[in-house]
Amino acid sequence: MGILSSSVSIARYIVEKKETGDGEASILEDVRQGLKANAMSEIEDEYDEISIGWTPYESPYDPDFERFSFVFGTHFLFSLRIDKKSIPAKIVHKQTAMEVAKRLKESEREFISKNEKTDIKDQIIEKLMRQIPSTPNIYEVLWDVEASYLFFFSTQKAANEELETLFSKSFHQKLIRLFPFTLVETDATFTDKERDLVANLSTMKFSR
Repeated sequence: MGILSSSVSIARYIVEKKETGDGEASILEDVRQGLKANAMSEIEDEYDEISIGWTPYESPYDPDFERFSFVFGTHFLFSLRIDKKSIPAKIVHKQTAMEVAKRLKESEREFISKNEKTDIKDQIIEKLMRQIPSTPNIYEVLWDVEASYLFFFSTQKAANEELETLFSKSFHQKLIRLFPFTLVETDATFTDKERDLVANLSTMKFSR
């Protein structure tokens, strides 16, 4: 579900600022270069099980940050695209069984070794990986530069982990996921005593 959907899932982050002192122009150029350097490849790799990269919000299948802007007022808006290849186990089993039967017939043998069967299965998987198209998954990223907040439109654990890794690689800044404990740690209005109280909270079981 994307940013314009009627219902959305959102993970909130705070962006640890880099103390560069070079102003907004430098931040803008740093982000532009990070997006371009880690943009989604336009040429799909034949064998990679997963491919990850940035794309413009307006053009997720044409990752050209020269043609499409990522700047909207004081916000940066772009997308994280994760392409995955997944081969159903039943297809692998079927293709392997067919190839085993073919080899037995051609060689007039009654059985093949376990190692040979494993080799056949590996060859089938490699062949299918080169043939099957990847499934794209697109997640919007909204970065409030002035407030140093970032909104990621997914709560999936794997997608959030990929975001955090690629963000650090691209922009050399750290994302801190916001939930009750980190909100207290990053909010200057809380006193040290209040932070200690929150840190020592424990779960409680209710039962009749």
